[in-house]
Amino acid sequence: MSPAPPGLVHFRSVFISDIHLGTKTAQPAALLEFLKVVESDRLYLVGDVIDNWALKRNWYWHQTHNDVIQKLLRKARKGTKVFYIPGNHDEMFRDFCGQHFGRVRVRHDYVHRTADGKKYLVLHGDQFDGVVLYAKWLAHFGDRAYKTAIWVNQRFNKLRRVVGLPYWSLSAYLKRNVKRAVEFISNLEQAVVRAARDAGADGVICGHIHTPDMRMIEGIHYCNDGDWVESCTALVEHMDGRLELIHWNEYKKTLEEEHARSHSDGRLAAAG
Repeated sequence: MSPAPPGLVHFRSVFISDIHLGTKTAQPAALLEFLKVVESDRLYLVGDVIDNWALKRNWYWHQTHNDVIQKLLRKARKGTKVFYIPGNHDEMFRDFCGQHFGRVRVRHDYVHRTADGKKYLVLHGDQFDGVVLYAKWLAHFGDRAYKTAIWVNQRFNKLRRVVGLPYWSLSAYLKRNVKRAVEFISNLEQAVVRAARDAGADGVICGHIHTPDMRMIEGIHYCNDGDWVESCTALVEHMDGRLELIHWNEYKKTLEEEHARSHSDGRLAAAG
């Protein structure tokens, strides 16, 4: 694929998950901003793209949700290799693993090889979530509780912005400080790391728990690309194989500052 046009950022690979289209807590506008600016040779959709759980309970589908789907399909048509690895919220699409739809490859999991030759097992991660596997009713209950927490948190942070305070995440606080939540996340991380080791991979890339992270665990490079409900994060692979976790709101500010600086330098050069 040719380099991105001026103003765009080009990566070798991009990994995003947990978009949850079909819910009011999704952030399709932020994702569209990201997709318009970021180009890649490969794009991995690592599960929970469409939230079928939520759609079955209460139908909600904004035009921006359509726009995200159309943008993803357009990238596939223009040459980006798009891989779709369904998660638990869009598990119905697992029936189509191994098939192609509109140049989108549907896979249960996938082994990605980086530019520097390392192998990464890519999977959503719910396969190792005991609640999802053995107590789906409890998983649905937890999902509703999480969405309620996000709804409350969004309104709470509107008040914080009014008085000039920075964003504060209730769900992130609970994940860091509630013992059972910490244990659950740790257990799932250990499970996906074991799966990567069993597959002979150097690392694992997953989503599911909405907790962006990247670190070494028992010699395996653990990467969680986060979500597009709250954190708005993506994992990207640079052309040399280096992986980086991008927080879109922060990354967007950096790009805007670089664009303003470049534009200012150009005007100074023209004036000189």
